[in-house]
Amino acid sequence: MDAAVGWLAITSREKPVIRGGTPRRGNEPAMRDDDLRYDVAAELSWDPQVDSDAIEVSAASGLVTLRGTVASLGLKRAGSRAAARVRGVTRVANELRVRIPDKDRRDDEDLRGDVLEALMLDVSVPMTVDAQARDGFVTLTGTAQWHYQREAAEFRTANVPGVAGIDNAISLTRTPDACQARDAIRAAFRRDAALEADGLSVETFSDGLAILSGTVSSRAAHDHAVAAAWSAPGVTQVDDRISVGSGP
Repeated sequence: MDAAVGWLAITSREKPVIRGGTPRRGNEPAMRDDDLRYDVAAELSWDPQVDSDAIEVSAASGLVTLRGTVASLGLKRAGSRAAARVRGVTRVANELRVRIPDKDRRDDEDLRGDVLEALMLDVSVPMTVDAQARDGFVTLTGTAQWHYQREAAEFRTANVPGVAGIDNAISLTRTPDACQARDAIRAAFRRDAALEADGLSVETFSDGLAILSGTVSSRAAHDHAVAAAWSAPGVTQVDDRISVGSGP
């Protein structure tokens, strides 16, 4: 194994020791790559929704890369969510491959039917959402009023057995009001305990675009800021330019 690459293979024979990583105070340097790599591996192993035995982890200056092969799109996304929770992670590159087991394979019509049934069972997904399937890849179409509805449709679809990939083409139909959206996002930043509102800025436009910029101290704070923007009335696009700093 090439030490310069810095890979950690998580196998059933060698589970990572769950530990707190390297504490940092004040202006101490950022977490070492090896420490971050082990902490991410520990988080993957800790989360029962993650197939940690199938995942290899590397880390470089806050960027964590996941590689390997998993049996579902839901497992792939669970790996990203777990890695992003770890202190010191600034970005996750999810290069996991999805290989659908034979027992979960469906023909296109059956898979489409399974997806539509899953969407109908979620009250967050409007009836205006439709789906098409081809060779395990699902395209979501139609309209929704809110981004959370679009996300709910994608989440439900990702957890349907046999789905290997998703193209979310659902359009948002809210009428934009740039000033109202900007003020709402700024107010949400100020309310959020995870954010330092003074370090963030937002621009909004009449076509529904919101541009976010500034610096936050963690990936979790970044996700809070982006979620706040998507929750504003009239926002149909978010241009995320927020940087994740190393922080104390």
